Amino acid sequence: MAARAHAALRGAGGTVAVAESLTGGLLAAALVDVPGASATFRGSVTAYATELKASVLGVDEGLLAVHGPVHPVVAGQMAEGVRRLLGATYGLATTGVAGPEPQDGQPVGTVHLAVAGPQGTLVSSHRLSGGRATIRHGAVTAALQLLVGRLPAGAPTT
Repeated sequence: MAARAHAALRGAGGTVAVAESLTGGLLAAALVDVPGASATFRGSVTAYATELKASVLGVDEGLLAVHGPVHPVVAGQMAEGVRRLLGATYGLATTGVAGPEPQDGQPVGTVHLAVAGPQGTLVSSHRLSGGRATIRHGAVTAALQLLVGRLPAGAPTT
């Protein structure tokens, strides 16, 4: 799926940056595993701590205070923030609960993903099952699918 994402980005002349929480760098690793990734991958921010989502990525502190870090709007703001911060055409973000325990009232397997780009921001929410590793890897796959679905090969990026 990462190779498809890079191909779609190359076809559109675009780049991507990622902001990760629950995936803890797995999404960036999947993207850089593809030969030639440097043509389309700008970089990543792993903002695992809640306060970094605000201070580094620009997520609204009030939103975090009311809803916590596992929320669809947080994912959207993370994607927008990393896009802006790293100067990418697209920002891709992951937040959620991989377990083993619920977090801030959110059950294990709750995942919110977002892609921000010239067409606006699209958020996708999921309830994944399995253990911690399965949920994290499932979130990476779903995030890449979200990006590929948002950017068909050859689509204009302006």
